Amino acid sequence: MKPETAIRSLVMRALASRWRRGVVRARGRTRRRLQGGGPTVHYFHQADDPYSHLAVQVLPRLQERYQVRFAPHLAPEQGAAFAGDLERYPRWALADAADVAPFYGLSFPKDAALPGADEVWAANQALAEQLACGGFAEAAVKVGEALWRGAVQVGEGASAEAVRHALRQGEALRRRLGHYRGGMLHFEGEWYWGVDRLCRLEERLVAEGFSRAPNAPPCVPQPKAQAATAPPLAGGEGATLEFYVSLRSPYTAISFRRTLDLAAGLGANVVLKPVLPMMMRGVPAPAAKGIYIMNDVRREAEAAGQRFGRIVDPFGEPVRQAFSLYPWARESGRAAEYLQSYLDAAFADGIDIGSHRGLRRVVERAGLPWREAAAQLGNDGWREELERNLADMNELGLWGVPSYCVSGGAKPGRFSCWGQDRLWRVEAEIAARTATVA
Repeated sequence: MKPETAIRSLVMRALASRWRRGVVRARGRTRRRLQGGGPTVHYFHQADDPYSHLAVQVLPRLQERYQVRFAPHLAPEQGAAFAGDLERYPRWALADAADVAPFYGLSFPKDAALPGADEVWAANQALAEQLACGGFAEAAVKVGEALWRGAVQVGEGASAEAVRHALRQGEALRRRLGHYRGGMLHFEGEWYWGVDRLCRLEERLVAEGFSRAPNAPPCVPQPKAQAATAPPLAGGEGATLEFYVSLRSPYTAISFRRTLDLAAGLGANVVLKPVLPMMMRGVPAPAAKGIYIMNDVRREAEAAGQRFGRIVDPFGEPVRQAFSLYPWARESGRAAEYLQSYLDAAFADGIDIGSHRGLRRVVERAGLPWREAAAQLGNDGWREELERNLADMNELGLWGVPSYCVSGGAKPGRFSCWGQDRLWRVEAEIAARTATVA
């Protein structure tokens, strides 16, 4: 293993380790006891962030259930380096929030448009005025509803200096605690992103003994597809699931097998569409983002019962070598097995996928002969295909992986979404397309 690969891999393993998480939590408890204060969850609200609008709607429920102080802060927009794709991200977040809100029992207007700078400033004026008054969550919901309807009142609320001060304070605290985006909650060393991660925060608060009803179901459970659609009927037409994946994506690693199992269970036809890792496409990955991702993936892997943590970073040449075998693996009828074997090796088994010996293990574990594979190493036939896949994904308004596009079955058109957090949504969409056929 090359020294730079070994160093990156060790850092990634450490960040994703249970040991580190235990240390972080113990440090948080110790600091709280030494300072003599009560437990506090810091919530960072970004006025023009759709996910913040969803999260703030459930804060009153959490405040009622848990013996914890929820401290709100205003947060400015994240920088371009953190968004991944500043052109596509805002529009995607708008559409995604509107799509998932009903599944969470929340509201978000489906016809919402991105607000202008003056409207966002007016919203922050109203929110800054509420920070010191109490009842922030309730007020933020009303302000958000007005903002997304295009009805926010310009020129009312706190002074310009008060708004700038609140945003500076919120940004400084968020940066000091180690994050970069809105809609985030921080509790004693760990971050939780909006409604998609509130169940993890609730699990921790229950474990720490702060719940007033420890045996009650969570206030914000993750949606289940079965609650949104009937199960597929026998003989229903199958849908098609286009599955965009990367060999360096930890979120792909913990969702690949589950995605294929889900599709098989619903009779969907899967079309695998691998793309190059984001960093190999020139997309930056700031340190704070990488730190958060590794800790978050570990939690999500454990929740899903997926192996994760013994990482050998598949960056650069190892990925190119792996993809040089992909067309051959597909022609051999083992494309899914090959990709799964590689992801397991890189993110769960600690196999040096950058060496021929490691790649041979990947190939053979996928049920393929190494002698034939060795003759294919270094081929460039995969590049054009991956570029087409990336163009297709970008056309859907998506840029990261895992991403999904569902079509066919009993419904017209296509449904697309991004992230392993949306597997339940993919399941609901496939089931809806196969449940009834005229």
